[in-house]
Amino acid sequence: MRSILFSVLLACSGAPIAAPTILVYGDSLSAAYGIPQNAGWVALLGERLKQRKSNYTVVNASISGETSAGGATRIGAALAKAQPAIVIVELGANDGLRGLPIAQMKTNLAAIVQAAKRHGARVILVGMQLPPNYGAQYVNAFRAAFRDIARDERVPLVPFLLEGVPNQREMFQEDNLHLVAEA
Repeated sequence: MRSILFSVLLACSGAPIAAPTILVYGDSLSAAYGIPQNAGWVALLGERLKQRKSNYTVVNASISGETSAGGATRIGAALAKAQPAIVIVELGANDGLRGLPIAQMKTNLAAIVQAAKRHGARVILVGMQLPPNYGAQYVNAFRAAFRDIARDERVPLVPFLLEGVPNQREMFQEDNLHLVAEA
């Protein structure tokens, strides 16, 4: 959360932007799956920005279960509706958990980033990590995909959304994937 807030504050600095909207474009981790909406990280980001007297509005266009392919399909409509100045892209976890091809995920995420940039938005890419039972080769390629996209598209990267969250069972819901509100 701190990494995302820092990245957003950096992206917000500079010349004023006509449309002060931050679009969060993610999966269940951003959609606050299994917890009250106001307890999810996106709502907390909005609250932190308000506390800092920011004029940015946070719009959450995240969908539980979303893959990078689904995100690539609907990015145009989301951009047109929100007219964002900043887009936080948090997708790919479901691709990895389903063992989908990394190359396809990279293509989809790059397309999302490029669409947001063409729309005039600044982009922050948020990465995820997979458990080791997916095999070292797949896990390492998955992690590297986010670094590669951030480098190639020249956008800031928050390497791991859950960085700083203690790896303790009580911090996660029964599925051991999604955070509880207290986390």
